[in-house]
Amino acid sequence: MGIQAAEISAILKEQIKNFGKDAEVSEVGRVLSVGDGIARVHGLDNVQAGEMVEFPGGIRGMALNLEVDNVGIVIFGSDQDIKEGDVVKRTKSIVDVPAGNALLGRVVDGLGNPIDGKGPIAATERRVADVKAPGIIPRKSVHEPMATGLKAVDAMIPVGRGQRELIIGDRQTGKTAVALDTILNQKSYNDAAGDDESKKLYCIYVAIGQKRSTVAQLVKKLEETGAIDYTIVVAATASDPAPMQFLAPYSATAMAEFFRD
Repeated sequence: MGIQAAEISAILKEQIKNFGKDAEVSEVGRVLSVGDGIARVHGLDNVQAGEMVEFPGGIRGMALNLEVDNVGIVIFGSDQDIKEGDVVKRTKSIVDVPAGNALLGRVVDGLGNPIDGKGPIAATERRVADVKAPGIIPRKSVHEPMATGLKAVDAMIPVGRGQRELIIGDRQTGKTAVALDTILNQKSYNDAAGDDESKKLYCIYVAIGQKRSTVAQLVKKLEETGAIDYTIVVAATASDPAPMQFLAPYSATAMAEFFRD
């Protein structure tokens, strides 16, 4: 079978015409040094503070320190697979996490990725993790009580919705038990509220630096009592990298502000 010169010419013209249509330009940098969960990267001149970047192998990081000739990036994963000279790509997106009712009943890490083995989370909204807190004027005064179920607390130092309360004490004195009992106590109120979302109180428990076994026991307790249905557990355990532990409270706050707004 002979090949016509016109056919070859037409094919070449078509290839040349479509060349470069799918090309994607991205700003990249090179790793200068890495250690203790921090990578120094040169070449990302236009990176934003808090922007997510990507290392080889799909490892993510967040630009934290913007210096004159390099960028300090915290690594959300193991830094053992990252070496000097590796290419780092910008993603042009600020670190954000999933938010919404789809997260209720799930256990996630500091980036909002599910770690409970129940499959992906079908969240319809994402929120920036590090958002400036509203000032005094825009805030509504604390006017609605929140029952903890602990008579000593509810009688002597009652807590209201929107209020911050510090639970302080030595090891093994029951700090976690106070928080857990408060979560469990909301079940009767949420059940009574029915479909009225304004009366429901959703809970988010953030475990930072705890053992995995401790977090597993807490989740089991929530599941046994049915409290997991209105609770999100954000876990950055002792075995997770320090940057993940740093990010966890910011991520949990972003998830909570979805229900506030």
